[in-house]
Amino acid sequence: MSQFVDTLHRPHPGAATALIAGDEELSYGELERRVAAFAGGLAARGLEAGARIAVWAPKRLDTVVSVLGTMRAGMIAVPINPVLKAPQAEHILADSGASLIVGDPVRLGTLGTRTPQLLLGEEFETFLGQPFEVAQRSTGDLALILYTSGSTGKPKGVMVSHENVTLGAASVAEYLGTSAQDRTLVPLPLSFDYGFNQVATAFRQGACAVLLDYLLPKDVVKAVDRYAITQLPGVPPLWMQLADVDWPEAARRGLKTLTNTGGHMPERLTRRFAEIFPAARIFLMYGLTEAFRSAYLDPALALEKPNSIGKAIPNAELFVLRPDGSEAAPDEPGELVHCGPLVAQGYWQDDEKTRAKFRPAPAFSRYGGNAVWSGDRVRRGKDGLLYFETRADDQIKVSGNRVSPTEIEELAYATGLVREAAAFGVRDDRQGQVIHLFAVAAGTDGSAGGDERELRRAMQARAPGYMVPQTIAWRTELPRSPNGKIDRVALKGELPSD
Repeated sequence: MSQFVDTLHRPHPGAATALIAGDEELSYGELERRVAAFAGGLAARGLEAGARIAVWAPKRLDTVVSVLGTMRAGMIAVPINPVLKAPQAEHILADSGASLIVGDPVRLGTLGTRTPQLLLGEEFETFLGQPFEVAQRSTGDLALILYTSGSTGKPKGVMVSHENVTLGAASVAEYLGTSAQDRTLVPLPLSFDYGFNQVATAFRQGACAVLLDYLLPKDVVKAVDRYAITQLPGVPPLWMQLADVDWPEAARRGLKTLTNTGGHMPERLTRRFAEIFPAARIFLMYGLTEAFRSAYLDPALALEKPNSIGKAIPNAELFVLRPDGSEAAPDEPGELVHCGPLVAQGYWQDDEKTRAKFRPAPAFSRYGGNAVWSGDRVRRGKDGLLYFETRADDQIKVSGNRVSPTEIEELAYATGLVREAAAFGVRDDRQGQVIHLFAVAAGTDGSAGGDERELRRAMQARAPGYMVPQTIAWRTELPRSPNGKIDRVALKGELPSD
């Protein structure tokens, strides 16, 4: 049956450019050969179908080759966000049971695990084997495990099938109108479903994907200009930065499609980009990793309905449900439930969390099968469009990154500088949310408080910047509920106002 990696066998011109990173590029023919050779190298080492292969590296050509080659060999790719630090990567390696990790020497050198390593560069070239044909596997077999934080605990792995990837690329290509003439910039991590889909959609259509690891917003502008980018995806914090820089005239003329997800795009930004790129279409979208992508707003409505997330994308069916499972009335808030073939297979080795989020679709669904309960409250307006209301859990979303409060608290405890901690998200115009931490200092009765700068530095050394609190409130003690747990409801009442 068809798999996503079959797309490299489509009749794309072999010499056409498939992938660019800096000054390097691969044609479709060269990409096909390297993907097949990497898959052959995995098979030659005795790794079997279903083995998990982790990839922890910057966006290089062979980072993509490693992910696609793993899928080609009938194994499961586990891309790890390159901004994560060793403790988070080690959790993902242990949880996924990875048989091999591919990456750059700097990152892999920080690991304390015994997982076999493959360094990009000379060692990678030696690893490549005889070309491996596409493994004969069902579309329902796993292609990827994408790790994402929930409302509690450590990151959990979302199980993504070949069908999810294939139909996800087809769906996005359909409503964006992506063609072989497009050049898509990929500034987001490949471990993020939205980032990986930029590559998947480009390859499906025979377009060109341009990989970019950027430090400053002007790096994105330069890449758009240098590579004649026509499609630019982003999350709200990136758009906020890009609104304040000067755009070369060629880049302003060349950009045809702008897409946003990972949080609400403020109306002022939508209008600002409509001014900068008057000929471009602006797609405001909504999605969750557990179902890849869910909704998009027709660009013709971007300025008329800037607060809407639109309607279901192709191959998706969306309902707004009451707690009893019945459909909410127009303008009545309810939980967004996503049905159809884009729904993932659940969480890796976590039946309890899977049962809580993935349940049988409502009887009135035309797709049936499993559906995913998003935990997000939305309403369907009388105009038939969906409008986001709020998250139903305590999950924090900073710059498009989903973070668990428990994960932040555990990170604070690991510094040895606090004995009690409670993390919350606070609304922020630039980043969507920022982290506010209540803490009791370790080693004292708490009356003296703690050193805010020292705690931030210690957390920054162990985790990416988006997991470090912007504000820290020291307390002599944290309120407790009758059962002895920290009273989070009481603490919410002490949060800084929006």
